[in-house]
Amino acid sequence: MKDYAIIVAAGSGSRMKTALPKQFIELAGKPVLVHTLEKFHLFNPHAELLLVLNAEYVNFWEDLCRTIGFTVPHKIVAGGKERFFSVKNAIDTIEDETAIVAIHDAVRPLVSLKTLETVYHTAREKSAAVPVVSIHDSIRKVNELGQSQSIDRQHLRMVQTPQCFELNILRKAYEQTYHPSFTDDATVVESSGVSIHLVEGNWSNIKITTPEDLRMAESMLSY
Repeated sequence: MKDYAIIVAAGSGSRMKTALPKQFIELAGKPVLVHTLEKFHLFNPHAELLLVLNAEYVNFWEDLCRTIGFTVPHKIVAGGKERFFSVKNAIDTIEDETAIVAIHDAVRPLVSLKTLETVYHTAREKSAAVPVVSIHDSIRKVNELGQSQSIDRQHLRMVQTPQCFELNILRKAYEQTYHPSFTDDATVVESSGVSIHLVEGNWSNIKITTPEDLRMAESMLSY
């Protein structure tokens, strides 16, 4: 049973307000994407890494790898119009039907080795594993009129990646017609009738989408 990881890096990163997509921005001396791929390779040097890129940036990425001497083995997969189609393209390249597949946001470079171990282990036992963390702040729900009400945060969780599944479950789930409600792989899999098992994530596993996130990640890496 081989481990695979789909690293989704096909986004444009408009909220970062930079010329380059956020996955290519430098973080502590290396592109964010390099940190992410290195973490998965460190966790399991034998795992198959599938990097999903926007076709417009494939040559840029290959040139960047040569320039900085980045040699972690990985296979490039063309991205789609939506995240759903990017992930589906990567799934379609996997031939090992016994595979356990983790799907991870390229801009979450601070995922811990413990979280990686937990999601893969749980997926092997229960078929589907999604890391989450508790919410510490107070939460309010706002309606279309601008009115708000408090929500009990005790029953809420923040969802992270990597989300890990047996390949056969992913194949079936991604045969569905795309719907805008598919915000992550868990929603796609759950809508196909499969139960999702939540596991403990790590708080430092932030998604870098804004300049503030980048500064926070820099600070975390400095410790």
